[in-house]
Amino acid sequence: MDVTCEWYPWVRLAIRGRNNVDGSVQRIMTGIRAIASVFVAAIVILPGYWTESAMAADPRPNFLVIVSDDQRPDTIAALGNPVIETPNLDRLVRDGMTFTRATCAFPLCVPSRAEILTGASGFRNGVPYGGGRFKPGQTFWADALRGAGYQTWYSGKWMNDGSPKTRGYDETSGLFSSGGAGALGKEPRYGREGRLITGYRGWTFKTDDGKPELQKGIGLVGETSQHIADGAIALLQRDSDRPFFLHVNFTAPHDPLIIPPGYEGKYDPAAVPLPDNLLPEHPFDHGNLKGRDEQLLPWPRTERDVRREIAAYYAVIDDMDHHIGRILQSLRQSGQYDNTVILFTSDHGLALGSHGLMGKQNMYEHTIGVPFIIAGPGIPNGQRTDAQIYLRDMYPTTCELAGIPIPASVQAKSFAPILRGTADEIHPAVFGYYHDAQRMIRTKRWKLIRYPLIDKVQLFDLENDPDERNDLSARGEYVSIREELVGQMRDWFEKQVVK
Repeated sequence: MDVTCEWYPWVRLAIRGRNNVDGSVQRIMTGIRAIASVFVAAIVILPGYWTESAMAADPRPNFLVIVSDDQRPDTIAALGNPVIETPNLDRLVRDGMTFTRATCAFPLCVPSRAEILTGASGFRNGVPYGGGRFKPGQTFWADALRGAGYQTWYSGKWMNDGSPKTRGYDETSGLFSSGGAGALGKEPRYGREGRLITGYRGWTFKTDDGKPELQKGIGLVGETSQHIADGAIALLQRDSDRPFFLHVNFTAPHDPLIIPPGYEGKYDPAAVPLPDNLLPEHPFDHGNLKGRDEQLLPWPRTERDVRREIAAYYAVIDDMDHHIGRILQSLRQSGQYDNTVILFTSDHGLALGSHGLMGKQNMYEHTIGVPFIIAGPGIPNGQRTDAQIYLRDMYPTTCELAGIPIPASVQAKSFAPILRGTADEIHPAVFGYYHDAQRMIRTKRWKLIRYPLIDKVQLFDLENDPDERNDLSARGEYVSIREELVGQMRDWFEKQVVK
């Protein structure tokens, strides 16, 4: 075990604190380096020192990763939403760093979460390009941390092949997955407006040994976020002499949007602002117009229907925020809060009426963009950055923060240099994809979307048109920009094909 690489980078980051390093802090760091040398020498000289008793004083940070489902990046009060109430996420915004251009590369639950688990694109990890199952030979995120001495826990939604315990997690609590309801799971259920529920039919909560907990309901219920948070809290209450990695996957605010208890009427549809890019229908078939998500509201989209959906969507997010607060409070009560790096994000965003769409199978900013906050020891306070990152970059970042070698199968990049203030860019361009129907490149200013099945492109100037309402692809003065982006996109995607 290379103790130097495991704990020294984190000490260095923590010493930087929440401000820039000045001369006095640099002198402190010099002293820390000297102490580190003595400490490391002692460990090397004394065989067997790094035992369980020493692990109790392990200075490496814990990691709490919270991922919501289908959450747009514009749904946090502290980031500018004037209607929604999210006090616990607001506090994380104040206490940490927000990445305003965090990106979901493949906006669909299973492949997005597969990229998070593997630190590799869907082209590399096999989901869904290899038939939906992970390719062999990959080191999963939890496996990497567990192999370095971390206690690895999982709570919430599981939608990938295998199970958490076959993907590196020691224990589950509040696990929510498909199956377990038997014939009850096949019975039709109806939600708001009397609409047939098509999402999460037959899903149940499971115990750590896989037994269904039918008393918690079948499919999504108003208390689903509560049950997931309960599972996370139970894990945080475990006795452990090792640092932990707790991965919490909420289902909120995925449909069906069932109003949680106590939230009925909190958000008045008439008072909910509509998206500036609301359309009655999308102007062309983008590759998913007949998909399940697009059937959730009738065509054309009306202001009344969209307002009612957004009001329910906000209620579900508000409730999730409350339960995130419960998790954070449990972390404080355990005495582990000050040594825990907290990451909050979503697997992708959602259209919810924008561009005439309802689902997430698109390359627009409301969907490939996700909320992303990181807070904890050594993380700058109340800062925002427009550095572009992928969700899969969380994996190598946590490895770097803990001083763990990044496995060879990981394609993603650590954004720790952004946190340290030693870089302001990780990816000059990011790329997105939805099966074979959509391809995307986004630079600091420009976005180009290509629809290979219908031989169509869109070009947006995000600096002057953040809502993507003005397609510039057919205008002569932008031909050179369009062709340059097409070339960069072609080069990147060609490199993703594994021979």
